Amino acid sequence: MTARRASASGAAVVATWAAAGVAAAGEVRGAGVQEAGELEAGGFHPGVYVDSVVFGQSAAFTGPSHELGTGMNLGIRAAFEEANRNNPVFGRQLKLRWLDDGYEPEAAVANSRTLIDEGVFALIGAVGTPTSNAAEVVAGAASVPYIAPFTGAEFLRVDRDHVVNLRASYFQETEEMVERLTSDLGTRRIAILYQEDSYGDAGLQGVLGALERRGMELVSSGTYTRNTVAVKRALLAIREGNPQAVIIVGSYAAAAEFILWARELGMNSVFLNLSFVGSNALRQELGAEGEGVIVTQVVPFPLDTSLAVVRDYHAALRAVDPGAEPGFVSLEGYLAGRFTVEVLRRVGVSPTRTSFLEATRRGPIDLGGFVVEYGQGDNQGSDRVYMTEIRGGRFVSLTRLSR
Repeated sequence: MTARRASASGAAVVATWAAAGVAAAGEVRGAGVQEAGELEAGGFHPGVYVDSVVFGQSAAFTGPSHELGTGMNLGIRAAFEEANRNNPVFGRQLKLRWLDDGYEPEAAVANSRTLIDEGVFALIGAVGTPTSNAAEVVAGAASVPYIAPFTGAEFLRVDRDHVVNLRASYFQETEEMVERLTSDLGTRRIAILYQEDSYGDAGLQGVLGALERRGMELVSSGTYTRNTVAVKRALLAIREGNPQAVIIVGSYAAAAEFILWARELGMNSVFLNLSFVGSNALRQELGAEGEGVIVTQVVPFPLDTSLAVVRDYHAALRAVDPGAEPGFVSLEGYLAGRFTVEVLRRVGVSPTRTSFLEATRRGPIDLGGFVVEYGQGDNQGSDRVYMTEIRGGRFVSLTRLSR
């Protein structure tokens, strides 16, 4: 595999990056990645060096979904740097190289190829269904692990031995939504707003399946284009069905725009969002109009410090960014990074991509109160879905819905 050397002009940045254990996109091209000949001579696997293991991330760091990429990246770095400070994995520092794909599939493919060519051990923390739909194929062709993508799309859970999903699926989230709506509130009239791409379709199919199991159908639906907030036409179509509840399969900017306009038009529906929406960003966009908005989650409540892993996350987050607000997205990133650390410890001193994937299937991994488990033909670690609601400008945990 061919890798690029860092340019002489980037020497100072390389030194800083090596000390911190991270690299920012655009700062260094191929920092910390040795040439193929040096790699073979040292007897190490791609991405594994005497003093480090290098991972790559392609995610949205610009555009309407940038908070999702930023949050996942922050959480992963917090977990990696926690291990680097306290107990390096067999004496190696964990390093992260990331590139911005703007939540666009073509950029995600190009970035993934670049990162693999530069010699990363694995790809981690991709953001989105359309981007993962394109980029995981690149990873699979190169036999590179694709760890903890921030998506619950079903296709990543079927015949994808190189993919390691941490979170519950969108089918599980939408099933929980419909179950709570029908059982807790007696809701019969449900509509959907969904992004017009593979992410939106994944959510749509989940909702349709959950409704069909209950002998129900959608009363109305609407779509919008990815990376836009053009939702007004969809809102008018959905309002025609007079829905009691609207399930939103979108990112925070479009979801907020839809809810704000729906409130303006006097709609009294319950609004429910998938975990991908980006909870903190959605809450901030909605302001006072967020009261009563529901979001399903696939990680524990980020303020629940009764869990050891959440306490560890708070400390690790403060060490990386003292001003960062704890949230569901960065906690998911932290869990992804923490999981990766634990699997590397299982593998031993000479990790390979194959041994890493095999180690995920050696029984449960307790991350400190959040347990994941994989097996033959099962590449999803957790099935947990949590319900949360915005109340008084903050999220609260729910066990059932009420009006």
